[in-house]
This record gives sequence, C-alpha cells and structure tokens, in this order.
Amino acid sequence: MDPVASGVSRAAVWTGSGVEIREVALPHDGDLIVRVRLATVCGSDLHTVAGRRRSPCPSVLGHEAVGEVAVPDPHRGLSVGERVVWSVISACGRCPRCRAGRSAKCAVVRKVGHEPFAGDWPLSGAYAEYIALPRGVTVLRVPEGLDDRVAAPAACATATVMATLEAAGPLAGRRVLICGAGMLGVTAAAACADAGAHVRITDLDAERLRSAERFGAAADAGGPVDVTIDFTGAAGAVEAALTRLDVGGVLVLAGSVMPGPALSLDPESVVRKWWTIRGVHNYEPRHLEQAITFLDRTQELCPWASVVSDPVRLDDIASVLAASVPPGTLPPGTLPPGTLPPGTLRAAVAPS
Repeated sequence: MDPVASGVSRAAVWTGSGVEIREVALPHDGDLIVRVRLATVCGSDLHTVAGRRRSPCPSVLGHEAVGEVAVPDPHRGLSVGERVVWSVISACGRCPRCRAGRSAKCAVVRKVGHEPFAGDWPLSGAYAEYIALPRGVTVLRVPEGLDDRVAAPAACATATVMATLEAAGPLAGRRVLICGAGMLGVTAAAACADAGAHVRITDLDAERLRSAERFGAAADAGGPVDVTIDFTGAAGAVEAALTRLDVGGVLVLAGSVMPGPALSLDPESVVRKWWTIRGVHNYEPRHLEQAITFLDRTQELCPWASVVSDPVRLDDIASVLAASVPPGTLPPGTLPPGTLPPGTLRAAVAPS
C-alpha cells in the first residue's frame, strides 16, 4: 500500500545503540510531505553515532537528501512529483536574528535530522521513506538532469561551502588554503577554483588528497596564503594555518563545531597584519540556492557523483553508518562493521 494513502512511513530510528526500522504516522498539520529518493550521510550524523556529538536520542537522522513532493503544497507552489531539496534549518522568520538576516541562528531554530523522535516532529530526518518539512524550512526545486547523488549534498555540504566563500570575500587570483579534504573540502576546492583562486589543500588521508585534485586543488606545498578555510576543527591545523596568513589574510572557520582545545592567537598579529577571522555555522536560504546553481553548472566539469557511494536500502542503513565511522570510534557492539569504496566521501541511502 502507498505510505501516503496508509498514513505511515517507515523510518530508521537511531536509538543510541543501533538502528530500528519503525513505522511512523505521517502528519496532517500543513507540513510538506516529501518522499525521500536518496539521502547521504553527513559528518554530523557520524559524530552522533560515534558519541562525539550531543544530539536528541532516539531520533531519525539525515539532513542531506533529495526527494519528490508527495502531497501538493499550494503555500509553496509545489505539485506532486516535483523533485526538491531542503535546508537544514527551520527558522521562525520573526525573531531579531531572522530579521537581521541570520536565520541560520534563529532564536527558536529547529534542525532537519536533529530533532527528538518523541517530540512534535518525529519525521524530521531523511533516513525514512518520507520526511515532513514545516513552513520554516526552505524548499527548492532541483533542475532536470541533476543526478540525485549530486543534488543531495547541496542541502548541507555545498550550501555550507557557499557560505564560507561569501565569508572569505573575493577570491579571483588569491591563494587559498583549504584544511580538510572531506566532502566539504573538495567542494570548497571546486568552488574556489571556479572563482579563480589558486587552491591548495591539506589532509592526513592521501586518498582524499587525490580526490581533491580532481576538483581543482593541488597538494599543499607551504608558503603564504591569502585565505584559509578550515573544515577540520582541529586546533593544531588552525594554528598552523594562521602562521601562513599573509597581510590582509582571511581565516574562515567552519569545522569547529564541537568543544576542543583553545587556540593560541597573538592579537598583535591580527592587528599588524590586518587579519580577518570569520566563523560560519549552517547557512542562509540564498546559499542553498547558490549551491544548486553551482552543482548544476559544474556537473560536467567535476566528478560529483563519484564521491558518493551506490545507495543501500533503508533496512541496510546501519552498514553505511558503520562503514563511514573511523575504526575504533564506535563502542563495541554498537553497529555491525562495514566498508566503503576508496575515495568515497559520502555514503548514500535510498529509502524508497
């Protein structure tokens, strides 16, 4: 039976010790109901599974996804069958932060894939057949011809990169150092190269560095830089990058999303070298729109689909969660072991 007709959706519920497939009632309160076509596994999901990130539990994880409208939404002007992506956050649009253009930090923000299963938004995550999207979530159509594996990361990785580029300022002709060659790093490499920058990248994983070269970056060879964008969140990497910033340099921090060691920063250097230090967390609706436009325009130039795995079924999601977490970081017996192909930066799930 069609889940919409039956009024239920199957969902993978993270319990803190594993994944349970449960049936969840679909809401009938005005939320947009979207059938999830494909969802990718973001680093924050892995931090949650590995116990490194505080997150409501139990919950339905997953916030990078592409789907198709299952129930018409006249408010958004969306018809059944239209392919869409959606933002990570649900904002009120009325608080002082929203009115100031910082809806990413809305005073009452709720986040896709980060809400308690026992709350009023149980189907908040994309590891499910269907997801419910409240009015505060930005929803955008996906261009025809844009592969699901390319479109899904737009909702987090690509949109976040667009926000970091905005924070970095003009990039044409500038020397850019990217710290971290995961999905965020390779996407930033492609976007910076597309903007006319000279891009260098660092990572401890040689396979990831090789992937980054296919997206316009060269392995770091040292020397001064004009812009550093950090996705590692590692204090040592940030401090090393600071020593490389030239006069007028810009440091953009996007990876420091968990508590860690304090940085050693000399204020005199900031003053005398005219440095700018910016932080980016989440993104604004315009960044999601920029992400979709960028992916659509560069899909023939960059091998986006190659860094996303072939999707597994919803029932097998535990295998990709385990495969994506570094060995030794999961408590014994939490999830079964798994593997991903070399060079894969995002595991994928096809719930429907």
